[in-house]
Amino acid sequence: MTNLPVASIYIHFPWCLAKCPYCDFVSYATERDDIDHAGYADAIIREAEARARYLETDGSDARRIGSVFFGGGTPSLWDPRELGRVLERLRGLFAIDGDAEITVECNPTSLDGDRARALVDAGANRLSIGTQSLRQEQLRYLGRLHDPAGAQAAVAAAIEAGVPRVSTDLIFGLPNQTPEDARDQAETLASAGLRHLSCYQLTIEPGTQFGERKKRGLLPMADEGAVADSFLAIDEALERHGLRHYEISNYAAPGHEARHNLAYWRGDEYVGLGCGAFGYVRNRRGENGEDGSRSTGVRWRNAIVPKDYVARTKSMRSDAIDEGDGVTVMREDLSSESLLRERIMLGLRIAEGVDLARAADDLGIDPWTPERLRTIDALAERGRVVREGDVLRVPRAAWLFTDDTASRLF
Repeated sequence: MTNLPVASIYIHFPWCLAKCPYCDFVSYATERDDIDHAGYADAIIREAEARARYLETDGSDARRIGSVFFGGGTPSLWDPRELGRVLERLRGLFAIDGDAEITVECNPTSLDGDRARALVDAGANRLSIGTQSLRQEQLRYLGRLHDPAGAQAAVAAAIEAGVPRVSTDLIFGLPNQTPEDARDQAETLASAGLRHLSCYQLTIEPGTQFGERKKRGLLPMADEGAVADSFLAIDEALERHGLRHYEISNYAAPGHEARHNLAYWRGDEYVGLGCGAFGYVRNRRGENGEDGSRSTGVRWRNAIVPKDYVARTKSMRSDAIDEGDGVTVMREDLSSESLLRERIMLGLRIAEGVDLARAADDLGIDPWTPERLRTIDALAERGRVVREGDVLRVPRAAWLFTDDTASRLF
């Protein structure tokens, strides 16, 4: 089984205690006691059973599961016994590796030593903690419910509880933030014993509270030069702590990279379960898309309202992934060319780069078109890309320009 293509499972838990103003994920603010913990677990299991039956007919035995990720929302609000019940059923339905990475996203307000140990008992071996900042005024700006002491206490509790892998998130690029402040916060977290750290530039998405305020000219914005300097300052600081900058926003000690996220960036398949979840699988059946054209892959999205999602799983069909199966509200048929564009865009984000020979094998397409080769040569002359055989990567000195570089290769 170890030679089979890897895939992942993503489970979305849509509830949190408060909706952050920058968040554009499917999430709903609620009280912990108002969540139907068992009912949602039942719904996830019903969907998983239906998706597994569908995948069996197109060769689910040709996929092994290398990672399972519980994201949200705030999955650490979920009763660990119910989360564990879901995980146990998934192991019965899918070929999950014995050493698979099992991640649960957590917020400091719902994570202490007891909860960390309960999550490990449920099957988790990695916790990703939404610290976001160690400054009170920044946490207030970001709409977070915890304070700096609570953030550091949650990290310490997870480490002391013996969680095999602990990661945390840090947001930089905030109004009036200096590069020195961003660097100092990253160093503080690295000094706590973390072997993985995600450092994200604050982005303002349409439809969020911040997005609406920006549209009305009411949101203070960070200076672009300071944001770039913060990116470089964090990079230098974490490299000194032995955390390798393996993806534009992620740092890890060797062997502690996030396998689940690496699978996304490498273009691997993922089965999305839960309210609002996305999934993607390659088309092994040879089905045509809805417009009659050849489809190389299928992406879908589930119902985004929790009560609708739960109800729909009770009558879900398993003979197809489409908008008539009960749970799916969006199906997108993906061509080889569109998947190649995604592979390039995501693969250039990681230090290892994108293996275009593997992409050609996976997608049945020749990536080395004359136009693309000319563009690669031009970008290489400018120091934007490096080509090493079939691998194309962005040198670290040009990471700040990765999005622009990738767009030129489409």
